[in-house]
Amino acid sequence: MSDTVDIPVDFIQSLAGLFDLRGRVAYVPGGYGGIGEAVAWGLAMAGARVAVSGRSFDKADALAARLRANGLDAIGLAMDAHSVPDIRASVDAVAERFGALDLLVNCVGIQREEKLAEVTEEAFDEVVQVNLKSAMFLAQSVAKHQIAGIAAGRTPGRQVHMLSVRAQLGLRKRGYSAYCATKGALVMLVKQHAMELAEHGITVNGVAPTVVRSEMARHWLDNPETYKQVTERIPLGRVGDPPDVVGPTMFFCSPAAAFVTGQVLYLDGGITASQ
Repeated sequence: MSDTVDIPVDFIQSLAGLFDLRGRVAYVPGGYGGIGEAVAWGLAMAGARVAVSGRSFDKADALAARLRANGLDAIGLAMDAHSVPDIRASVDAVAERFGALDLLVNCVGIQREEKLAEVTEEAFDEVVQVNLKSAMFLAQSVAKHQIAGIAAGRTPGRQVHMLSVRAQLGLRKRGYSAYCATKGALVMLVKQHAMELAEHGITVNGVAPTVVRSEMARHWLDNPETYKQVTERIPLGRVGDPPDVVGPTMFFCSPAAAFVTGQVLYLDGGITASQ
């Protein structure tokens, strides 16, 4: 009696395409920041056609030009996360340009650091608008195109939101009320949207890094004292690099994650395992 098991050929062939994004259209708002740019490169190199956006058209267009110079298919466009009409228009423009929209990787985010006693309504409202409200309406606008794509025969899409370890952990001695509140709220937005879009086969997940080398983290990393504090708290002994975020994000966008939804993956070097 043989101990071997016959594995279907179609199953073996499906394994080869677990991380293949050829034919997919990806939109990366906030795509020219340190993390966003790395994600845009990863998606494009996996075969996706990529649109990147942000408040600066010039920066978005410059990144798209660099991608195209390397034989990849990309466009840049302007999008102001402070404006819901602008958000909707940018999503429609991507779908019109590429004929579909399959993947959303939302890398939009800001921080306005103010301690509790000093929090202003203007700063708090801006962080809520950019970090949370824009995520809501990006998700809504993209979902409409994803559902339409399914009706036209496309594979169900994916939505991924960039969160932070601050979605789960507060921060001592810093003014992070608005930032932590919005990132924590995004966790529940991910879960709720995952439930509402599950009937269409569309998955929604979150990626939550700790400090990653980027312009947004410069004030942590350029100061030897805060750099030491940050790295000493991370069990793996270092801060993140943009490529550390790319693999998990691409997993959520790929066929490999077709049965994963409503989840948040913490890319934190072990912080949340020990706090």
